[in-house]
Amino acid sequence: MLTFLDVLFTGIHLLIICFNLFGWIWSATRKLHLICVGLTTFRWVVLGIWFGWGYCSITDYQWQIKEKLGEQNLPNSFIKYYADKLLHQDINALFMDTVTAVLFALAALISVYVNLRLRKLQT
Repeated sequence: MLTFLDVLFTGIHLLIICFNLFGWIWSATRKLHLICVGLTTFRWVVLGIWFGWGYCSITDYQWQIKEKLGEQNLPNSFIKYYADKLLHQDINALFMDTVTAVLFALAALISVYVNLRLRKLQT
């Protein structure tokens, strides 16, 4: 069951990451994308006050599962963890966090822009 949950959380993580990066592209998902990046920002910043900057509850749950499966020395970031696995390297955490923040901010700004533009076109 723990292995299933680990795979499930990995899928959820990847889905959210891809949606946060690219959900603004399709007009049908733009409002949902804006909500999703807003919730992600809330978790990273507001919950980060208590749990640490960039806090993700999904990562927290998945790391608990991975620890029960015997994994140790897990990084703070799922994105770093997955990039390390894919590239078979120990990528610098600060570099990964910076890339993550820049790409996320860019996608969030685009989302705000396309949502405001869509709103203006409808009025």
